[in-house]
Amino acid sequence: MSKPLKHILVIRLSAMGDVAMTVPVLRAFTQQYPEVKITVLTRAFFEPLFKELPNVSVFAADVKGKHKGVYGLFKLSKEIKNLGIDAVADLHNVLRTNILKRFLFGKRVVQINKGRAEKLALVTGQNFQQLKTTHQRYADVFETLGFKLNLLNPTFPQKAALNDNLKLLLGNNLKKLIGIAPFAAHESKMYPLDLMKVVIEDLSKDYKVLLFGGGKKEIELLDGFASTSENVINIAGKLSLEDELALISNLDVMLSMDSGNAHLAAMLGIKVVSIWGVTHPFAGFAPFNQPDDYALLSDRNQFPKIPTSVYGNKYPENYKEASRSISPETVIEKIKAVI
Repeated sequence: MSKPLKHILVIRLSAMGDVAMTVPVLRAFTQQYPEVKITVLTRAFFEPLFKELPNVSVFAADVKGKHKGVYGLFKLSKEIKNLGIDAVADLHNVLRTNILKRFLFGKRVVQINKGRAEKLALVTGQNFQQLKTTHQRYADVFETLGFKLNLLNPTFPQKAALNDNLKLLLGNNLKKLIGIAPFAAHESKMYPLDLMKVVIEDLSKDYKVLLFGGGKKEIELLDGFASTSENVINIAGKLSLEDELALISNLDVMLSMDSGNAHLAAMLGIKVVSIWGVTHPFAGFAPFNQPDDYALLSDRNQFPKIPTSVYGNKYPENYKEASRSISPETVIEKIKAVI
């Protein structure tokens, strides 16, 4: 009989949205198996995501520095062995993690089944149906290790206390807070900015709107949106990830694309209205614990090949602005109904 597992290494290196999706699963794990220690191997930048999880620590992987390449991964494996782990839950399953796991021989290893064949059938139009969620795929890894998880009745952290810097940013705010994250890795996943401007201008009449993003070009565009009303604040590039999470935890609703900000808000228990262009929730990447009708979908009668890809990186040219088929009025009405 094998001895019980007391310390599990969880691997998920990137991207932010995928890392954020591990948080509700790990929160459920810590509540249902409080005697088991978890060490998350991820980028140092993502450490604040796991801050409030008991019995969970982060081990930073420097894959662009000292842990780069095969030799760097060998070095990383030696550092990991010193942690005293009993098993490895690989929630990433890419070449880099597969090489690392080879160096961790002797440890029990389970890796995520990404369901590539099912996703291929979905995007090629052979089988249009809801696939297993990424959260459940993560949970399945732990079940294979002997830890069955129930994700159905989640709990979430309390709203974070706002520090003086965040209070100053918000001003004397008595209005409800709406977060809006208009950007995504691919333009095909974004709501057209001219329509988003209409949404922001309407919502800012009655609510305080906080704009999320990053990168010089995005910050300039968001500054333009924010200049139209004192009720619109561009926070992009102004805060640490920790402060950004604190602010998100105080939102009444987040409006996001199929992107990382949706998952950051969802992991904190915030209501998330999401807009979907050429991707679709059926691929399993919907934000955690949100009603189906919080996802606003492009018109499949007009764009029948949706989802054209899992990540939004492949699509016919005339599908690039598929989400234009969602009217600003639809977005505004949904936000107001949710809030």
